[in-house]
Formats: sequence, structure tokens, C-alpha cells
Amino acid sequence: MSFTIMQKLSLQRLIPEQPLLTIIRNAKKKTGGSTRNRIGHTRPKHRGWRVQDSHYVSEGTILATQRTTRFHPGLNVGFGRDGTLFAMEHGKVYVTCEVADPNWDHTWIQKNYASRQGQTLYKKYFNVIPEEQHQRFRLIDEI
Repeated sequence: MSFTIMQKLSLQRLIPEQPLLTIIRNAKKKTGGSTRNRIGHTRPKHRGWRVQDSHYVSEGTILATQRTTRFHPGLNVGFGRDGTLFAMEHGKVYVTCEVADPNWDHTWIQKNYASRQGQTLYKKYFNVIPEEQHQRFRLIDEI
């Protein structure tokens, strides 16, 4: 195919030899945060029960997180340094309300329960009852 000179000139006007320049606009300022995001407002810790009553748990499962001792450790339940209750064995969780017998000589007990001395204290206890073991083994001979 051969083009005439006029056709070549019109094609050169449509398709320039130099590439087009693209202009990109960036923001002049960073976006500002919300005015309600004040300093000192941290995310909530979501403390409280992690496992409900009559659920099955495995060893090491966190049962409850707390700042003060709202819940107390019962059978097969450990008490962490920060007040976390965790299961020490596999089993079923039972939450019971029992009469607490605190050591009144302890300073922490005096600080928190000084006004309630002489009264009956009821507290929630987390208990983990282990699953029953299978009875497939028999004792054949004692050493």
C-alpha cells in the first residue's frame, strides 16, 4: 500500500512521534484523623468470660480474663499473674457460686473486703471436671 504525501502528513498529525506527558496530582496535605481520636483512649480489652458453663475445653484454654478477682479458680483451674483463669486439664467447665473463706490477715483481702468482714461471701468459681478415662487396660501383674 502506498500513501500519498497528503495522507502521510495527516497520519503524522494524528500519531505524534513524541509520547504524551501525563500529569499526576498528589495531595498537598496528609489526611487528618477524626477529632474524636483523642490521646489516652485505648482500645477496649474485652475482659470477662471466654468459655461458657458446660463447654468442653482443652488444657491451657483461657476461661476468663479480669482486672480484679471477680472469678476464682476451682478444681483443675490455674490463676495467672494478671488474673487470667485457664484450664489445667481437658474436660468440661462448670461455673459454681460457692461460699468463699478468705484469709482475713492478707493485706489484699483487708483492702478489698474490709467492710464485709463477718459477712458470708459468695464468689463464682470456675471448675474443670476431667473427661472420664477409658477402661480398656487391665492390671495383669504387680511389680
